[in-house]
Amino acid sequence: MRHLIDSTDLTVQETQQVLDLALDIIDNRSAYSRVCEGKKLATLFYEPSTRTRLSFTSAMMELGGNVLGFSDAGTSSVSKGETVADTVRVVSAFADIIAMRHFKEGAPCIAAQYSRIPVINAGDGGHAHPTQTLTDLLSILRELGHLDNLTVGLCGDLKYGRTVHSLIKAMKRYEGIRFVLISPQELRLPDYIKNIMPSNFVETDTLEEALPMLDVLYMTRVQQERFADKNDYERLKDSFILDAKKMTLAKEKMIVLHPLPRVNEISTDVDSDPRAAYFRQVENGKFVRMALICTLLKKREEEHPDARETVPASQPCTNSRCISLSEPVVKRAYIDADGVERCAYCDHVLKNE
Repeated sequence: MRHLIDSTDLTVQETQQVLDLALDIIDNRSAYSRVCEGKKLATLFYEPSTRTRLSFTSAMMELGGNVLGFSDAGTSSVSKGETVADTVRVVSAFADIIAMRHFKEGAPCIAAQYSRIPVINAGDGGHAHPTQTLTDLLSILRELGHLDNLTVGLCGDLKYGRTVHSLIKAMKRYEGIRFVLISPQELRLPDYIKNIMPSNFVETDTLEEALPMLDVLYMTRVQQERFADKNDYERLKDSFILDAKKMTLAKEKMIVLHPLPRVNEISTDVDSDPRAAYFRQVENGKFVRMALICTLLKKREEEHPDARETVPASQPCTNSRCISLSEPVVKRAYIDADGVERCAYCDHVLKNE
């Protein structure tokens, strides 16, 4: 069974095939209006979402399929204590493919272990968001024409930003990619992501310093829901704001992306700038999810050729947001390239911290 839990679950070649299919859907929408006729997508959203949930719903409807599921875990059997494993066992009997968003990191990984149908991770805590990454890649491809030899600036909340983590994992596989990390000290990129990046990345706490060198500026909001201390959120929320004046420092062909929703990190006076691609990015999300649904339904009998090997964990995960601490699952781990043992669900270091 093929799933999409992490942005690297698809090889570079498979990723390109999904992007190519999305481009073909854009050019020939009527040709795809019935390819999922008789198929059902289950949207299991355990935390609030507007763009991602509606994007999946719209994608399946445009393919001629149907959608069922929930947008509030409080209205489902989850409120009675049902586990993710049991939920997906049940839903597997009703649908052909699942899109899951969960506030616990690693929840879609557990779902994939117990599901009899493909599972798509639509965002798990501050961990990963692979369909947003596919959206970002399609947006860069459509705006700039290529995915290699780019300087990509990632700005804002890099510590908890799952979209940033997924995008780095995917883009580091392309030639000539250089990352510029723009954030306050408190929201710097986690070490486990830094350790897999190309060695030529740059860190700065000044947006103005970074702008002249960028081909892509990826803005993110400082997410209140990821802070345990609300005072820290209030102190940092306005750290980096992009406005029309700062845009004068950027290249003529630079593009600005944002996974949305924005709060005030991008001023509305940037919206009319042709380099502002974030609303075009939203529509790209629908097309790429249409392509992904078609791809996974076609591949559902294939094995994942690069599945990560896991072993029994030497100790429980200490990440308070990890699903393995709240559900009765087998504790699993993997050994990364540096020989460090990490949780198989959330990538948190289990030892050597």
